[in-house]
Amino acid sequence: MTRPPARCLPSVTLPVLRIRNRDARWLWLSSQGLTEAPTGNRETMDIIRRLGFVQLDTIRVVSRAHHHILWSRNQAYREPMLNRLLANDRHLFEHFTHDASVLPMEIYPVWRRQFRRLAAKREQSGYYKNLPAPAFRAEIKQRIADEGPLSTHAFDSGKKDPDRMWSRPPHKLALDHMWYAGELSTSHRENFTKFYDLTERVIPEEFLQQEHADEDQIDWLCDAALDRLGFGTPGDIQRFWDAADSREVRSWTQRAARSLVPVEVETADGVWMPVLASADIEARLAAPRPPTSRLRILNPFDPAVRDRTRLERLFGFDYRIEIFVPAAKRRWGYYVYPLLEGDRFVGRIEVKADRKASELAVLRFWQEPGVPWTAARRRKLDAELARLARFVGVKTVTWDADFST
Repeated sequence: MTRPPARCLPSVTLPVLRIRNRDARWLWLSSQGLTEAPTGNRETMDIIRRLGFVQLDTIRVVSRAHHHILWSRNQAYREPMLNRLLANDRHLFEHFTHDASVLPMEIYPVWRRQFRRLAAKREQSGYYKNLPAPAFRAEIKQRIADEGPLSTHAFDSGKKDPDRMWSRPPHKLALDHMWYAGELSTSHRENFTKFYDLTERVIPEEFLQQEHADEDQIDWLCDAALDRLGFGTPGDIQRFWDAADSREVRSWTQRAARSLVPVEVETADGVWMPVLASADIEARLAAPRPPTSRLRILNPFDPAVRDRTRLERLFGFDYRIEIFVPAAKRRWGYYVYPLLEGDRFVGRIEVKADRKASELAVLRFWQEPGVPWTAARRRKLDAELARLARFVGVKTVTWDADFST
């Protein structure tokens, strides 16, 4: 008896969720804490947890990057608050993402592979080819064990190598290496000078005792990155913490495939781009929150603009920081701040604080092409400059720049 041929059911291709550019901007700014006005009572730790980390930077043209980033989201924030969370409360630890950063202490157990990863990288790099011997490093560590937290100023191991750019004396190389490896941790900072202590005296025991397999740490970090991004390419996810390589992130996308939502996002120039989204993407999009119309002066290291590829893709804003570019080759300036109004970048400004003169000087100003600078927009900028001046403790704002539009 011949069986009838099996009936093949037609395959059904479900439509891919599409996110318009405006909605993508709103979602990204919301995840960055920039859709609501930076007023009211906001806990600094809540802001840092929401962001995932806050990058530290030594440059103090107006205010150091980490303080400015937090102030942009809570204008009641003041500079001593961050060091209290790090040094007194031990709610934060300091380590390296794309640069030195502070991270919530609860992330420490899934950051341990990053200690090993970065220590191995530096041992293999030419920069560390003169890394002092283990015995020398042990002597430094013993001094810290005996005397308590010490900065680099407590040591004198000779001068740096004059034939090598960016070289450091042996004790600095040793402290640096042990900090990257997690043997030493930042105890506190004084006038931004880092003090090193034994990790077991800095990190609370409950976090030191937790151990997770490398794959589990990667999974957590990728999940957490996508949660904060809302949507992104594997490259966006990899760049978020910079704590896994591209191969490891691709492996995670395969392991997590069932919980990831493929979507398409409209770029600033109207191209639809395939990306991955978190499982709750539809719920996030169902309750859009238009950003406040307030104008903000963002720091060049603000996490909303740190990933320049994502920034240009979503906002069409071509932004680079030029602190390492020779002055004659700079397109804009040494330390130029992006201006965000609502969900668009409307200009750039170069400002500098002179605390002795109690003055915030506007050195240069650029409007973005196609953005008319009306009297109302100028008033918004003047109001934000006045707020920034109060934050850094200077009394007046002066314009040395031409505001002609």
